[in-house]
Amino acid sequence: MHDAQGWADRLEALGAAVRRHVGGLVRGGDDLRAPVAQEGGDTVFAIDRHVEPVIEREVAAWPAACLPLVLVAEGFGADGRRTFGPADEPPKFRLLVDPIDGTRSLMYDKRSAWFLAAVAPDAGDATRLRDAFASAMVELPTSKQEWCDAYTAAAGAPARGRRCRVGGGDPRPLPPRPSAAADLLHGFGHVSNFFPGTKVLAAELMERIAAEVIGPVPPGQALVFDDQYICSGGQMAELVAGRDRFCCDLRPLFYDILARRSGTAVRGLECHPYDVAGLLVAEQAGVVVTDGFGAPLDAPLDVHTGVHWCGFANAALAARVLPVVTAWLAEHGVRPA
Repeated sequence: MHDAQGWADRLEALGAAVRRHVGGLVRGGDDLRAPVAQEGGDTVFAIDRHVEPVIEREVAAWPAACLPLVLVAEGFGADGRRTFGPADEPPKFRLLVDPIDGTRSLMYDKRSAWFLAAVAPDAGDATRLRDAFASAMVELPTSKQEWCDAYTAAAGAPARGRRCRVGGGDPRPLPPRPSAAADLLHGFGHVSNFFPGTKVLAAELMERIAAEVIGPVPPGQALVFDDQYICSGGQMAELVAGRDRFCCDLRPLFYDILARRSGTAVRGLECHPYDVAGLLVAEQAGVVVTDGFGAPLDAPLDVHTGVHWCGFANAALAARVLPVVTAWLAEHGVRPA
């Protein structure tokens, strides 16, 4: 039996250590934007390299009961793996971490990034995201912010949230409150189209969703709003906080459509398991999270698998939007394997 809440608190503390370090970098104006490597399925920027020693130091200092463990994280080499603790003992846990989810926005001081983490009993390469028994999402704020948020979840218990001053202290409860709206009218919802390559497909699907869920838009009005938060953790946090009603990131499936059309494999940047390490938080907060076909979201704990996912503030919204998504995918020749 694992101390799930103790682990959730430990993961939040790890995120807070990253936040303190990153905050000094952003405020110090260091050159954080230079790409330094291509690892773990994404571009590693200078700001990412700054936090890796923080992760290593903090995890190495964890109690013996937490070790040995296998860390799986973006930026930790080609396979993203690092083992901590006695080398002559089998790992007890597998820890999935995205030290900075949303690097591109944070390194330009435009918008918060998020530290994401989930921990599961180690089952080697068979360990899955749904095996996680604790998770944390910790906001990494921009230089002008005075407050920042964090959410944690332990298996079998509701998700928790709190808001604290960036410098520490004065924490306040921040109960998760996903939207209860059963429609999209005058709310935020989007199909992710962060980068060129899949924008046309994303826009086509979004238009279909709006047409079938909302209907014709009267002249001079806008009935659903789009906010492209370039950060999977940020997208989940917006759902948890009640600011977004749905989000679909279907880039791996869009690449499949493009490959079918061209006859050539097309693979741009896509979501990976570490980007959705906050899954347990979102679900324990009441958010409905599925893959692109409506099945419960799951993934291996690695740094290369492409992940497609949809998040909905509630079951009523999922019931209205998901059939549109799956029908559109089927029209384009993409169905569950």
